[in-house]
Amino acid sequence: MEILNYVNGEWVKPGVEDYFDVINPATGDVIAKTPLGGKADVDLAAKGAAEAFSSWRKTPVQERVQYLFELRDLLRANQDEIARHITNEAGKTLEEAKAEMIRAFENVEVACGMPHLGKGEFVEDIAPGIDEIMIRQPVGVCATIAPFNFPGMIPFWYLPYAIAAGNTYVVKPSEKVPMTMQFIFSLIEQVGFPKGVVNLVNGAKGAVDGILEHPLIRAITFVGSTNVAKYIYSVAASHGKRVQAQGGAKNPVIILPDADMEMATKIVADSAFGCAGQRCLAVSLAVTVAEARNSFTEMICDAASSRVVGYGLDAGVQMGPVINAASKERVENLIGLGAQEGAGVPVDGRGTTIKGYERGTFVRPTILSEVQPGSEIAKTEIFGPVLSLMHVKTVDQAIELVNSGQYGNQASLFTASGNAARRFRYEADAGNIGINIGVAAPMAFFPFSGWKDSFFGDMHGQGTDAVEFFTQKKVVVERWPKEWSRKF
Repeated sequence: MEILNYVNGEWVKPGVEDYFDVINPATGDVIAKTPLGGKADVDLAAKGAAEAFSSWRKTPVQERVQYLFELRDLLRANQDEIARHITNEAGKTLEEAKAEMIRAFENVEVACGMPHLGKGEFVEDIAPGIDEIMIRQPVGVCATIAPFNFPGMIPFWYLPYAIAAGNTYVVKPSEKVPMTMQFIFSLIEQVGFPKGVVNLVNGAKGAVDGILEHPLIRAITFVGSTNVAKYIYSVAASHGKRVQAQGGAKNPVIILPDADMEMATKIVADSAFGCAGQRCLAVSLAVTVAEARNSFTEMICDAASSRVVGYGLDAGVQMGPVINAASKERVENLIGLGAQEGAGVPVDGRGTTIKGYERGTFVRPTILSEVQPGSEIAKTEIFGPVLSLMHVKTVDQAIELVNSGQYGNQASLFTASGNAARRFRYEADAGNIGINIGVAAPMAFFPFSGWKDSFFGDMHGQGTDAVEFFTQKKVVVERWPKEWSRKF
């Protein structure tokens, strides 16, 4: 597949010399080359989007959402092909890739409610003969800097809301996984949006900096590591832009003695090892309380060691590779760091080779036991299929441990006690809370929340938060004295 930009309704070959090899992480094959575009490419897309904005914002909202209804149908009809692209470039299993796109569909559907979601407010007679109105208007040109781990879903946390609200848009996929969005934009082309409304620019840091600095781009969304999120947030804000920057995570789960251990084990294993642990809601730290320790430890080790690892297009595979060789090396080094710090490694996924896919970047599920609070491995986001185990004696200690971390993306609790669940929901310092849930991913009509170093900004992606982010409020106070009116 040739990777092109999509600007002003046309496919454009970037005039660049540098390309990034896109590698299938399961086979090691180069399957595409991403053009490393920069500020000139962003400038072309931003100017086209700005030119399209004046007419797009005047298009009645009920007409704007008709394009989204058609896009939703095309995405659904092509779900299998989209999923194959995700599997081949991101390494997920085919079922994981299909599941990713379901949330993308849902966000398009929610954004189709913009005729209702975008309504303002009106109060008559704030003073005699004076009324006050709050109306929502689009921000202008907006952009998404997308990550590698959910190449199909994450742009749809934002894009449909922005264009339904009357904005125009630029998407920059991760240079590691350009093929999914390349195919999705072929569907966007079929929908027939007016030229310049939706644009695609490929590149790496040069394109990112072009987006952050461009004077015509007014709002930016990002998902990635905390260090990069801080960079995105600070640079974009210094240029006067609205920013949502989703950062990293170290998601804890508490296992109480009264939990259904069989259910908890299955759900935690799916959370920790699904998508090879490369998702911001993956459980990475399991805290057992009191006598939950022995039974959960034994069962989660069995679940980890029995998980089927391989190429995501092959039948029966439950987990694919990590994204590339650098990620594999990083994950394996962090497992080694955990061992150096005194953790046990009852299930060790280092040095994995899958027959027939010897060049693949596989790391089998790994369990680190007896991880100590305050250790580097307890604090570091591994972003791979590694679950660390800790043990405490009381619920108080467990909640204190959860709240001591620098991140606040997700925290979960497994219990049969409604009282314990309510207390955890009330006290846990995280934006997404799971009760007997391993991946507390909000539905599209709720915000994808995040606290502390997991999020920088005010309004989150999805739902009414996205509507707030992609619109600006205008308040009108008006008086129409009777004597000014024409007499009939």
